[in-house]
Amino acid sequence: MDTASEIIDDDEFQQSLAKRIYYSAKDGMAIALYTLLNEKSDADVNRLINQKILEEDGQSCTALIIAARYGHDKVVRMLLDKFKPDLEQEGTVKFDGYVIEGASALWAAAGAGHLNVVKTLVKAGANVNHPTKTNSTPLRAACFDGRLDIVKYLTDHQADINISNKFNNTCLMIAAYKGHLDVVNFLLDKGADPNKKAHCGATALHFAAECGHTAIVHELLKYGTKMTKNESGMTPLIAAAERTRAEVVECLVKREEMTKEEIIDAYELLGASYANDKDSYCLIKAYKYLHQSMELRYSDTNNIVYKQLGSTVKAYDNWKECETLERLESIKNNPNAIHMESLTIRERILGLHNPELTHPIVFRGAIFADNARFDRCIDLWLHALKLRQLNNITVVTDLLRFAQVFSQMIHVGVDLDLSQVINVLEASVTELSKNKAKIQNPELRDDVEQYVARRTLRRRRRRRRRTSQHSGSQFFVTEEMESNITTTLYILTILTKLMTLNGNRCDESDLTKAHHLVHKLCALRVCLKDGQTLLHLAVNAETPVDDFHTNDVCKFPCAATAKLLIRCGADVNAMDNERNTPLHIIVGYSKSISDFSTLHSIIMELIEAGAHMDTVNNRGHTPYDAVTTGVAEIILRSQTKLSLKCMAAKAVKAYNLSYAGNVPRCLESFIELHGPGLNQG
Repeated sequence: MDTASEIIDDDEFQQSLAKRIYYSAKDGMAIALYTLLNEKSDADVNRLINQKILEEDGQSCTALIIAARYGHDKVVRMLLDKFKPDLEQEGTVKFDGYVIEGASALWAAAGAGHLNVVKTLVKAGANVNHPTKTNSTPLRAACFDGRLDIVKYLTDHQADINISNKFNNTCLMIAAYKGHLDVVNFLLDKGADPNKKAHCGATALHFAAECGHTAIVHELLKYGTKMTKNESGMTPLIAAAERTRAEVVECLVKREEMTKEEIIDAYELLGASYANDKDSYCLIKAYKYLHQSMELRYSDTNNIVYKQLGSTVKAYDNWKECETLERLESIKNNPNAIHMESLTIRERILGLHNPELTHPIVFRGAIFADNARFDRCIDLWLHALKLRQLNNITVVTDLLRFAQVFSQMIHVGVDLDLSQVINVLEASVTELSKNKAKIQNPELRDDVEQYVARRTLRRRRRRRRRTSQHSGSQFFVTEEMESNITTTLYILTILTKLMTLNGNRCDESDLTKAHHLVHKLCALRVCLKDGQTLLHLAVNAETPVDDFHTNDVCKFPCAATAKLLIRCGADVNAMDNERNTPLHIIVGYSKSISDFSTLHSIIMELIEAGAHMDTVNNRGHTPYDAVTTGVAEIILRSQTKLSLKCMAAKAVKAYNLSYAGNVPRCLESFIELHGPGLNQG
């Protein structure tokens, strides 16, 4: 009989062998790979070559998939000829930072542009339409990379050009977006539908227009593409104008079906976008197109096209749009006036529910911040925040941006309005409520996936950070919630700093609203993946702090933040994944002598609020056992007063007595605090 150690040794040997086989395939070492497999039984070979190996970067593939991914045709042919691997086995591969789940060997080869490997796999019988988890086919992968040779080969071997991915993006759409004219022409000649819509309502013409691919726009129009609107009400013409694609705009306005009003809107939006675009900023072009649109309004004195204006917006300095050529010409040399004119025009033409509306607002606010015009910056950013939440768009970076600028203002001594911080706190609580609802109810995550899909296709150049798609919407929601929790902690800390600075000058209604929001926040009981609540983070010296201005104001542990949370209902006995309570965390504070007041204040607040000094963590330590300094020990010792109830609970845990069902239900959780527990019933 095998001993346990022999079984473990054999498992380790098999795992080591599987890795050697995998990396031989990855490195293109066909002879070495053949040597490793040649003398193995059919069963062992089948298991080894179809076993997926997980790499540190997230790739998880079989030998065949990884060889195909890196274009090792000799390895692929040897595996197919000698060992018959599963052609349709799926793995996880990485391309340019994106993680693709459910990729077959053929998809990996097509996506990486290895025509020889594609031919080898297809000839061996690989399914040319095998989709990934997001329903992307090998053909779509080739279209993304503009590999016409692979596109032609796959379609010659029954690849379906009409299969769309889970967001209904077709091969034609991705080729149009990426600017691959030859692939677009080929697909159109093969009968691809140019009028098919993605779930966001966009056609291939939308993608080509907004990316500035004029030649592709011409081709699509030749094949009868219609000028339809996407879900945001944008035609390809408006999409091109919003993205400052002047050449495409000039091409489309010449179309016979364009009305005078549509052309005016396009020129007006084009000019307005040039005035506030981070990448294409140009006031000369902005004024040129604004003037051109105004001239067009008055070109027919018998049929003047007047603007339909709404109410003014505070964030735009209550700017009222120019309605005549004379008024527009009067602001020609006034940059701020053109900026505000343009933001107002964008909001009128795009509408409040357009997800593209807010980017220039944020950009203009950032310029004001760089010039220490914090009042103007905050007004614009609050307006953008309101619009994004109105449209259910993630605001992670927006919230952090506020924490940064608020901290900068406090640090340099600029007056900060408490009500503005409260507005951002309210937005933070709203976002955390949404995050929690999406985590608890997977059906609510579709909007996250849709938004990510749109951003991946349509705004890559403006994204602030690339995010892996490895774990789908669950990954995005969890990461978003983690970011929002830490940023909300910064906002809370800024709030307490402001309350301290302003003292009795704080408006009573503002304070009431602030405390109401913190109560609501505590009631959400949100926590990080490691189980840390906001209170844990507030008393933890290891809590990370953003280093762009925020760390000038937010430092942890923070007694004022902890006090605010505790007095607004934070659970002082909440446990993280290691069963540490906030009291366990704070007694480990190493700067107890230089920062005695923080240590003492937090410990006393926790204990007075009902923190148990005999709660046991996973290591079997109470807060008293966990102290790292004599100072913390003295403070705890002075407060040591175990109640009879606590002593009884400790006895139950110490002797592993059955209690579930034998005591009132309200006491079961109380007993649990006093030890991990082995037998609860």
